[in-house]
Amino acid sequence: MIVLATFIEAFANILHTLINIYIWVVIIAALITFVRPDPYNPIVQILFRLTNPVYALIRKWVPTLIGGIDLAPLIVILTLQFVDLFAVKLLFALANAL
Repeated sequence: MIVLATFIEAFANILHTLINIYIWVVIIAALITFVRPDPYNPIVQILFRLTNPVYALIRKWVPTLIGGIDLAPLIVILTLQFVDLFAVKLLFALANAL
């Protein structure tokens, strides 16, 4: 049981770290769009490849607001925060219960 609890805690820690890294990727990608980046820059290409598929899923359901305000990054961040607060804490509680 100790091995399973340790495995679940390790998985929860890794999930928490990955969620935080992706949140920062979304924030950086959103900030880069304000300065008209060079589309051929490799860093810009990586950021857009990491975020655009998720944005496309959200943009199907949530339209762009008046003035061209895109809510997709905000929705992604809020969703990831919810998953982090709910699922990761649930995994920690499960590990502690074992």
